[in-house]
Amino acid sequence: MSSAVAPPPFTDALTGGPALVLDGGLSNQLEAAGYDLSDDLWSARLLAERPEAIVEAHLAYYAAGASVVISSSYQATFEGFARHGTGHDRAAELLALSVELGREAARRAEARSPGRALWVAASAGPYGALPADGSEYRGRYGLGVDALERFHRPRLEVLAAARPDVLALETVPDTDEAKALLRAVRGLGVPAWLSYTIAGERTRAGQPLEEAFALAAGAEEIVAVGVNCCAPEDAGRAVALAARVTGKPVVVYPNSGERWDARARAWDGRPTFSADRVAGWRRAGARLIGGCCRVGPEAIADIAAQLR
Repeated sequence: MSSAVAPPPFTDALTGGPALVLDGGLSNQLEAAGYDLSDDLWSARLLAERPEAIVEAHLAYYAAGASVVISSSYQATFEGFARHGTGHDRAAELLALSVELGREAARRAEARSPGRALWVAASAGPYGALPADGSEYRGRYGLGVDALERFHRPRLEVLAAARPDVLALETVPDTDEAKALLRAVRGLGVPAWLSYTIAGERTRAGQPLEEAFALAAGAEEIVAVGVNCCAPEDAGRAVALAARVTGKPVVVYPNSGERWDARARAWDGRPTFSADRVAGWRRAGARLIGGCCRVGPEAIADIAAQLR
């Protein structure tokens, strides 16, 4: 493996200089390369089966202009791996591997373009990703804050020990889960961002976004707050609200605009994502800008061009 120059601390880059470009959807990039992600482990299945494919997917986004890639651990949980016969120790190895694969992609990208500052975010998806039934778009799982904290903390401990630049607490549909995650990241020694999935000006579970963002305002570990995995047209108002309520840098990476049908396990509707929205998000306070599901390298290249 090649040796890359260490980038500046993520928190320094977040608060100074130009906005940072995030990657796009990992799953769509893997599917475009011919991989079947139809089971309930989704892209996390390739951690064991085809780790090089994950490196190549990350590389495609670095090549498109992203400076931050998000690891393949969104759907990776101890409980999810156990369903497929993977024991606790091996599951922990795969979680740590997700961060290392991002690091390897960064090393290769830096070798191609020396001097680039590149970072890796470790994804921690919501509890609703475990049943793989679309409940991350509904929230209200029937679990209390304490139970959700017990679910998240072991995985976050393993991801933090792998030393990512930042933890991505992403696609959070519910303020109860946000409260649990804010507890679970305490003392881990790694900064984190918290991003909700939303519908209009509410979380997917129906809570007002102002209340949802306010939960993170005083959390020292949370270095950015925002939204992801939502419709592009909902993102602008949310960015402005997150900046006003929290005073923190804002992260925004919406979907293509298509809608996920959990029953059919397919996307429908038409894409509405456009890099033309980026300037407005940036003016509203966004410091981390990218795409989520169905947003590929071409769109990320357009975002990078807009931010330049």
